[in-house]
Amino acid sequence: MNLFSSIGAIKIPAIICMAGFLFSCVNDLDTIQRVTYDPDAPEEVTTDLKVHYTDSGYARVHIYASLAETYSKPEHITKLKDYVKIDFFSEEGKVISTLTSLYGEINFETGVMMVRDSVIMYNLEDKQSLETEELFYNQKDSTVYTQKYVVIKKDGEGIVGRGKGIRTSPFAKFRKGDIFEPEGKLI
Repeated sequence: MNLFSSIGAIKIPAIICMAGFLFSCVNDLDTIQRVTYDPDAPEEVTTDLKVHYTDSGYARVHIYASLAETYSKPEHITKLKDYVKIDFFSEEGKVISTLTSLYGEINFETGVMMVRDSVIMYNLEDKQSLETEELFYNQKDSTVYTQKYVVIKKDGEGIVGRGKGIRTSPFAKFRKGDIFEPEGKLI
């Protein structure tokens, strides 16, 4: 047997094996999608989210979140997780109040944002804080509200009001008339 016939004997089985590998590997996209698709998974995931809402070119609201997950079905919602901070701006462009919580949801269809878990809204000008477990911000009429129990504190004075439910503006001082069922006195 000469050298060329032994190389040819090796080449032919190698070529047959390679052709078998090439034609046996077919990616069926439907099968891949069925295996990897999760209908409950978010369509978009963002870390260190920063969203700025403006009105007539002026900053009105800034939203910060450690983690954001966006879903389009059944409703267009973004879930904010791990830490949420919202800054509310005056017409002059300075921060009037801040709101912090551990969780939030923005519903783009209704224009309402819900935050819950360790919610604190702090009015920087009046040095007041509103604490509750759940709070809603309606972007259309710029109100914040809840049916949950609220505690209002003022720096240097402690608790100055409490009660069940409140409707107020993130741009104004918290008043006794804002609380639905007030307890105690509110200055």
